[in-house]
Amino acid sequence: MNKLLGTLRTEIVGGEDGAGGGSGPTLVLLHGFGAPGDDLVPLAGALHLARGARALFPEAPLSIAEHFGLPRGYPGGPRAWWMIDVARFERAKAADRLLELTRERPEGMDDARAALEGMLDAAARDLGVDPARTVIGGFSQGAMLATDLALGTDRALAGLVVLSGTILDEISWTARLPARRGLPVFQSHGTLDPLLPFEVAERWTGAMKGAGLAVDAVTFRGGHEIPRPVLSGLDAFLARTLV
Repeated sequence: MNKLLGTLRTEIVGGEDGAGGGSGPTLVLLHGFGAPGDDLVPLAGALHLARGARALFPEAPLSIAEHFGLPRGYPGGPRAWWMIDVARFERAKAADRLLELTRERPEGMDDARAALEGMLDAAARDLGVDPARTVIGGFSQGAMLATDLALGTDRALAGLVVLSGTILDEISWTARLPARRGLPVFQSHGTLDPLLPFEVAERWTGAMKGAGLAVDAVTFRGGHEIPRPVLSGLDAFLARTLV
């Protein structure tokens, strides 16, 4: 079922009635930059979620096609939580200076987090979603936004899922980690990721563990992706947290 929650169009799977109803726990997953809003929806069928659990897949608010002046009418087309200066990213990558970008807070990230907060508030109001029984996460840019929300709010959460994410706004994120001591985190990253260096993800794993977060990290020999070993690890993580 597709429903507008706050300002975000959201695909809803599962629940006691198959349309998000009931009082079960909730998994919220955010797609990555350049993906359509329904990109991660197949994960609802690939994972073994608890009976009655709901899975919510919000669509990012920005259309990449419209941003670059392409013709309108791209339903399901590439979306973004905030726009990325791709040329600048490629220059930093070529100069081996990607680490400098981890210290920055991207323009548009605050708006994206506000939209996500509004979506979660609407889910609580319209679907009876309990924040304390909600695991939030995402892939790539979606993982970054989920992390920013988890660290930037005192909203109760059952867990955080970071699939091929990276660090942004590092000073602020690191300062906020102790407030989330004990939070269960599932993190996965490929050692051959060509977009977001594994070394940065590894550094963030260490920071989270050092601050007392309960991190379950899955490393795989691969790129920017969600392979089967990650799904198996995520399944085990959700069996403990999505209850």
